[in-house]
Amino acid sequence: MMLNATWLDTFVTLAETGHFTRTAERLTMTQPGVSQHLRKLERQVGQRLIAQEGKSFALTPAGEAVRDLGHARRSQERHLRAAIATDDPDIGEVRIACSGSFAQLLYPRVLAIMQDAPRLTIHLEAAPQDSVLSGVLDGRFDLGVVGQDPGHPRLGARLIGREELCLILPADAVGQPPTFETLENRGFVAHPDGYAYANELLSLNFPKTFTGADRLRVRTFVNQIGQIPAPVADGIGYTLLPRSGIEAFPRRDLLTVATLPHRCHHELWSIHRKGPELSARVARIAGIVSGIARHLG
Repeated sequence: MMLNATWLDTFVTLAETGHFTRTAERLTMTQPGVSQHLRKLERQVGQRLIAQEGKSFALTPAGEAVRDLGHARRSQERHLRAAIATDDPDIGEVRIACSGSFAQLLYPRVLAIMQDAPRLTIHLEAAPQDSVLSGVLDGRFDLGVVGQDPGHPRLGARLIGREELCLILPADAVGQPPTFETLENRGFVAHPDGYAYANELLSLNFPKTFTGADRLRVRTFVNQIGQIPAPVADGIGYTLLPRSGIEAFPRRDLLTVATLPHRCHHELWSIHRKGPELSARVARIAGIVSGIARHLG
């Protein structure tokens, strides 16, 4: 049962003043109007809310419960007005979606902010590009990072940087220009996006010898983004990742990025739903995202 807000407010004021006339004066009403609101609220509740004691009255147990509900609603409304009036970057929830490799760089940065903002909640999800787009569109995410301008009329999009697609080798291979033959001898550390990356980068740099990702010699397969560089760091094989996947790896010193004749970059776009201006908390996270993207370029 949803109580009538006007009748409830009149009753709470009546309970506070303990007097029909003073209630009418405070609410700029007539005394019969106050009585009418009381009777309507009692009919809606199905119980008497006051017990008359001569010219005064006392609240019934039902009246005390309704009064307490009215006070709770007033408190909620005050908190709502305060939240609307104060756009505090340290209060509220921010929901972000991006690639797994980008998330590895972003998450430590947002955790550092949360340490000093106990009322800030951040939900970070690693997701495929299509899921990022659909999630931002339907409001599940406040902010997304994708690899191209979605060109959607309901989305705001901003180019925030470029990220290099890298051929990753063990650190002891530094200074040794790779050939396709040496890569095949090492073997490919494959992962879900690795085959598409191979067709993109290896075909660009080894057009005469590379015949397709489906023909690569696979040494091992890894499905966890944080573990993809691990075999390479241990001297096993090579792999292909965006630069964010390398920068976030804790044993970065055991890897080297091969120097290739033709470099390949992916664009990074920040997206959000068009509409009201971004809240202070979302705008701050968007600034951090942009800073990471600039570093990767």
